[in-house]
Amino acid sequence: MTDQSYAPETRKRTTRISTGIAGLDDILCGGLTAQRVYLVEGSPGTGKTTLGLQFLLEGVAQGQPGLYITLSETADELNAVAESHGWDIGKITVFELANDNSLHPDAQQSVFHPSEVELGETTKSVMDRVNELKPLRIVFDSLSEMRLLAQNPLRYRRQILALKQFFALRDCTVLLLDDKSNSPDQQLHSIAHGVISLEQIAQEFGKERRRINIIKMRGIKFRGGYHDYVLDTGGLRIFPRLVAAEHIFQFEPHTSSTGLPSLDKLLGGGLVAGTNSLIVGPSGIGKTTLSVRCLLSALERGEKAAFYLFDEGLGTFFARSASLGTEIRPYVESGQLTVQHIDPAELAPGEFAQMLRDAVELSSVRFIVIDSLNAYLHAMPGEHYLTLQMHELLSYLNQQGITTVLVLGQHGLIGEVRTDVDLSYLSDTTVLLRFFESNGRLRRAITVIKSRTSNHLLTIHELQLAAGGIAIGEALEGFEGVLTGLPTYRGTTPMLVEELNAEQ
Repeated sequence: MTDQSYAPETRKRTTRISTGIAGLDDILCGGLTAQRVYLVEGSPGTGKTTLGLQFLLEGVAQGQPGLYITLSETADELNAVAESHGWDIGKITVFELANDNSLHPDAQQSVFHPSEVELGETTKSVMDRVNELKPLRIVFDSLSEMRLLAQNPLRYRRQILALKQFFALRDCTVLLLDDKSNSPDQQLHSIAHGVISLEQIAQEFGKERRRINIIKMRGIKFRGGYHDYVLDTGGLRIFPRLVAAEHIFQFEPHTSSTGLPSLDKLLGGGLVAGTNSLIVGPSGIGKTTLSVRCLLSALERGEKAAFYLFDEGLGTFFARSASLGTEIRPYVESGQLTVQHIDPAELAPGEFAQMLRDAVELSSVRFIVIDSLNAYLHAMPGEHYLTLQMHELLSYLNQQGITTVLVLGQHGLIGEVRTDVDLSYLSDTTVLLRFFESNGRLRRAITVIKSRTSNHLLTIHELQLAAGGIAIGEALEGFEGVLTGLPTYRGTTPMLVEELNAEQ
C-alpha cells in the first residue's frame, strides 16, 4: 500500500462561488472558480469598484472573510460608495495602501506617490496583511499604480506572477481591478485565470449604455458576447443575453377569441397561444385600440397580462381605452394586468428582455402586448441588432406558450406607406390596417395578410372605431385599390359599416 505521506499531492477540487451578482453568475454558468485570480478591467465609471464590493459582500454573507486592498481610493471614498448603495461594509477589511505610512519615505505625507515607493515594499506589505487576516476573498484596486511602480513590463509581470502564486497557496479568490490605462494589457490577460471587461458607451441622446463581456475564463463554460447591465442604487444589475434555445417549455397550443367574432373569423379562429401577432398600420388607424380589445378578452378569461407602452402616456391610454368601451383600469387595480410605460432613451435593450422574462417566469403572465416596436427600435444601437434580438425574444415567448401582440407604426396615411424596419417575417400572424377614401370620407380597412397557424380569410373589410367599441364590416366587394388608400368602386352594392348598421 502506498504511503499517503509520500504520495504526490493531488489537485485541489475546483468549486464555484457566487460573485454576488445574479446576472453575472448566470453568464458564468454558476459563478467563478474559487482560489483563482481574475482581472476586471474597464474605464473609470464602469462600476469596477461596485462589482468588487458586491463580490466581497457576498463573501461576508457566506462566512468568507474579505479584504479590499486599495492603492487608488481612500477608505472614506469606499465607504461613500457603499453608503450610496445602502451597504454596510463594516465586516470587510479595507487595507488602505494610500495612507500606509510604512510605504512612505516621508511619514508626514498623506498622498500616495507611486514613484517614491519601491514595488517590492508594496508587494511585501500586501503579503503581510494577507498572512495576518487570512481572507478568502480579495479585491486589489488597482493595478495602474502597480504598473507605475514597476517602471518596466518585465518587472511588472514578475510581481504580478509572484502575487498570483502567493494568493493561490492561501486559497484566496482574487479580483484585480484595472482601469485600462495601458489598454490592451496583454500581460494581465495572459496571467489571469479569467478576464471580465466592463464598457460604458455614451449616447448622443439619453442614458449611457453599459455592457459586460467575458473575454476569457479558463476551464468553465460561459456565455460569450456582450450583455447589457446598469449601475444603479443597489449595485450592478446584469442582464444576460437572451438565448431562446435555453428556455424550452412544454405547453398545449390553444386558440382563444379576440373578443370580436368578426376578427376571429378573419384570423381563422382567433389568437393561438405560443404565437405572436403583428398589427401594422399608420398613426391613428386603431392599432392600440385593437390590441387592447384582444388584451381585454384575455383578462376576461382570467389570464394574467402585461402591456408595455412606449409611445403613449398612461393617462391618455386609460382614458382612450375607456371611451372606446375597453375599460381595463379595474384589472390593473386587482393586479391581474400590469401596464408599464417605457422610456426608450433610458432603456438598456437587454433590460427590456429581462422585464419580459421576469413577467413570464416570476409573475405567470400569459398575454403580452408591446406598443410599439418603433420606439423599441430607437432603444437599440442599430436595425440589425433589433432584428436579432426580436428574433430571440419572440422565439422565447413562443416557446413559453405566451400569446403576444406587437404593434408596428408606419409613415404616411394615404398612398405610399413606409415602415422603419420590416419585422413581418418574424411574426406568426400579420394584421394590416389602412386608411382609404370613399364618398368624401376617410375610412379604415383591415385585412389579415399572413397566418402560420390557421386558414385565415384573404378579404378586406372596413374597420370602424366608435364609443360603442370596434366594428368590422363585411368584405369590401366591388372595391379595387383599398390598400393603396385611393380605391375605385366597380360593384353595385357597397357594404360599409353604416349600411350594415342600417340593415340591422
